Amino acid sequence: MIRSAVLLLLSFLLSACGKEPIYQEQGYVFGTLVEVTVFGVEETHAKQGITDVMHEFQRLHDLLHAWKPSELNGLNSAIAQGKHQTVSPELAAMLQDAARVSAQSEGLFNPTIGGLIQTWGFQADDFKAVLPDEKKITALVKANPQMSDLTISVNEVQSKNKNVKLDLGGYAKGYALDRAAAILKQQGINDALINIGGNVLALGSHGKRPWRVGIQHPRKPGALATLELRDGEAVGTSGDYQRYFEVDGKRYCHLIDPRNGYPVQGVQAVTIITHGQHAGLLSDASSKPLYISGVAGWRSAANKMRLDEALLIDADDVVHLTAAMQKRLEFVDSKTQYRIEP
Repeated sequence: MIRSAVLLLLSFLLSACGKEPIYQEQGYVFGTLVEVTVFGVEETHAKQGITDVMHEFQRLHDLLHAWKPSELNGLNSAIAQGKHQTVSPELAAMLQDAARVSAQSEGLFNPTIGGLIQTWGFQADDFKAVLPDEKKITALVKANPQMSDLTISVNEVQSKNKNVKLDLGGYAKGYALDRAAAILKQQGINDALINIGGNVLALGSHGKRPWRVGIQHPRKPGALATLELRDGEAVGTSGDYQRYFEVDGKRYCHLIDPRNGYPVQGVQAVTIITHGQHAGLLSDASSKPLYISGVAGWRSAANKMRLDEALLIDADDVVHLTAAMQKRLEFVDSKTQYRIEP
């Protein structure tokens, strides 16, 4: 069974209070549903802010598309031919930042494995339930592409490894969240909730109370738990239920372990809370190393990524979480099994 429809990872629990002005719009970009909610300003002002945000999302989508014509795809073509490529200052800065996050994760966050993602069929709008050739997977893993293979000199990029194929799908949504927040603030909009496929960033509050969001249960309709998001905080989730296919009853998702070239098994989802500068970016990129590390290694990975508030849901529906995360959550089902891990 192929499940190509993208589910919202977090559902907003927005209850209208009286005549408080709240305006909300949805769109579809980055291959997922996006939603921007603005509170406390009049409709014309809110609409203009949201329109500008949606335009920015589309610009970034066009810049970073991994398999259609884009600046990133052009760079990948040059790398495959062993050539230097001049890129925009923005893309150069993104690559430098992604390299930093990759180094912090000891390579588990690895945007250079686009070849593996393509081989598994996930660089497509619709993907088929077909297992790739094992020999091709082995060859791609052996090639060992890394962000450290890139040399970025001013705005020129080259790679000593022709097997580097950049895919910023695990970075772009978070970057876009931070850009959206900057655009709204520049327009005097200080209370908003921005959601890109389940990566959510909060600005200000929802009136006199914080924004409240629900973490989607990875196997059931509705929320696993709810939490309040404070000003400048972001929530990011990586899960096996957004982009996946099944063969012989086994699920293969788009989250691939660069060490063996195969989709991660034994983990349903990872959710983290990030704070401060670049909270949106970190909510996207920093969840991947925890997911890939699995039940045995997620806690160590959280420490490396400096994440105090994190949880992992294993294949048996058990929620493993930090003490700080446990304090933030309200489980919808009181019978939810969870383990606090120091």
